[in-house]
Amino acid sequence: MTDATKLDVPYPPAKTAWYAVSVLLIAYTVSFIDRTILSLLVGPIQADLGIGDTEMGLLHGLAFALFYCFLGLPIAWLSDRFSRRWIIAIGMIIWSGMTALCGLTKNFAQLFLARMGVGVGEAALSPAAYSMLADLFPPNRLGRAMGVYSSGVFFGAGIAFMLGGLVISFVNDGNTLSLPLLGELRIWQFVFVIVGLPGIFLALLMFTFPEPVRRKKITGEGRELTQSAIKFLRENPKVCLGHFVGFAMLAISFNGFVAWGPTQLIRDFGVDASEAGKAFGIAIFICGGSGIILGGVVADRLAQKGYSDATMRAGIIGGIGLLPMSIAAPLMPSFILSAIGYGAFFFFASFPFGAAAAALQLMTPPHLRAQLSAVYLLVLNLIGIGGGPLMIGAISDHVLGGPVEIGSAMALTGLLTVPVGVLILIASLPAYRELQSKV
Repeated sequence: MTDATKLDVPYPPAKTAWYAVSVLLIAYTVSFIDRTILSLLVGPIQADLGIGDTEMGLLHGLAFALFYCFLGLPIAWLSDRFSRRWIIAIGMIIWSGMTALCGLTKNFAQLFLARMGVGVGEAALSPAAYSMLADLFPPNRLGRAMGVYSSGVFFGAGIAFMLGGLVISFVNDGNTLSLPLLGELRIWQFVFVIVGLPGIFLALLMFTFPEPVRRKKITGEGRELTQSAIKFLRENPKVCLGHFVGFAMLAISFNGFVAWGPTQLIRDFGVDASEAGKAFGIAIFICGGSGIILGGVVADRLAQKGYSDATMRAGIIGGIGLLPMSIAAPLMPSFILSAIGYGAFFFFASFPFGAAAAALQLMTPPHLRAQLSAVYLLVLNLIGIGGGPLMIGAISDHVLGGPVEIGSAMALTGLLTVPVGVLILIASLPAYRELQSKV
């Protein structure tokens, strides 16, 4: 029978814990560089492959999210029982290699499959990372650590756009490049190769710190652990669904805007991809990175004041600020105002998600954290990544009349989804407080 016995072991020294956070942050940053670089390459890919906004929405969303979401569950089971460092390192090698492989594809079907491969590798990261962070930090410091780790989303996306913009501007004199071994590549293919390869070598960083000691020693069969996770979900449907779906609704606009924001700047203001990438990348890097860290700090401060639902409250605060900016940012009348609007948007879009990860760890029994994290990420990413880019692309193509309306499609998506997420989170507060007090 499965048993989870609490171990009376001290948390590691702060220096060791924060070094591990820095390595996990690098891994998450690399993952988002590889995941989001596609957003800067929409125009040339559409021109070369002859596809529309709906197909690009599929490449941004469903192609990546399909395996990323569902493989998280078995990988999380492994993370609850085996070395989390090894799991993440192997995942890094896979997703980085598949990103480079995107640069060798010749048609939509091949690129779709390669994007699925990126999702396969990245599925290994966050469930294992969440589990490690919960073993590295006590509860009253976990929100800040989760916020720093989760900032990799915004640092990675920001670097992807800035780096991609620099690469495009550097090689923009021609449409193709001739490289040893690889032959002739289009510029967009070369960008995939150049951003994908470094992650293969960065995977070695996972072995520069020790595997954290688990807060509970787990014995028993994996089948019994999975049954325990299912039982937990069945016994706590209000808080689990409220947390998972509420934050997922907030993630729709974030993922959709990451996918389509640079394209909106290019189409509406006539700037080139390098200029759009730099402006968008700075907005995400500075404003998104600071927002998610501040969200974790606010959650910790609220907890210190005695709010048992502090992490959920921080998520609601971010969602309220996100609503007006998700409507305004893509409808600004000039390139400069739009770049500023996107900065404000990404600050509030990022604010809830460090707190969201901390809330999940605090409400979940330690021996089930990786598996419950995988279920959370399944819902979050299937709805957010799978739905956001596709929803905007489909509204643009089939509701508003084509590519020139991409900004309106983005604003409409925010208007339809953000209020729903905020209301769901508010409704789940009483159930969260009750459950968190029992863990």
